[in-house]
Amino acid sequence: MLRARAFKFGDNISTDDITPGRWFHLRSNLPELAKHLMEDVDPSFASRVKPGDFIVAGKNFGLGSSREHAAVIIKMAGVSAILAKSAARIFFRNAINVGLPLLICDTDRIGDGDELEVDLEGGRVRDITNGAELPLGKFPDVMLRILEEGGLIPYIKKYGDFEIRS
Repeated sequence: MLRARAFKFGDNISTDDITPGRWFHLRSNLPELAKHLMEDVDPSFASRVKPGDFIVAGKNFGLGSSREHAAVIIKMAGVSAILAKSAARIFFRNAINVGLPLLICDTDRIGDGDELEVDLEGGRVRDITNGAELPLGKFPDVMLRILEEGGLIPYIKKYGDFEIRS
C-alpha cells in the first residue's frame, strides 16, 4: 500500500519534459540531472517533491525517446508511482524495469495536491481528499515481482530468469 500526495500534470508529458534535453550532458551524474526533473513543466517540482509522492498525468505520459534516464530520475527523486490515463509503451517498460510502478487509470478525478492511497495488489486507488475510488488494471504477477525486487536487474540477479515466483 502506497500513500502520499499527488502532483498533477496534463497530457503528452514527454521524456524531454521529464528530463530536459539541455541537461542531457549530466546523464552520467543522475543525482544532478534529477535536480532538473520536470522543470519545463513545473520549475519548482524537483524542490517540492518528497519521497513517496505520486506523479499524476493525463494521456500519453513519457512519449519521446527511449532513454531510461527519465524513469530513473523520477524514481531517484522519491516518486513512488506514476498514475496516468495512458503511457508510451517504451516508457512504461523502462519504468517497470527500474522498479517504478506506472499505473494506468482515469486520473480526471484526482486533483493536484490530493492525498492518495494506492493498492497495487488490490488494483485500486483511493483519493483520500475527495473520496473517489479508481480501479487500476491488474499487474501480471511477474511485473509485481519485478517491482517488489526494485527493478528488472535485481529480479534477474535474485532469480536468474523470468519464471514467476510466488
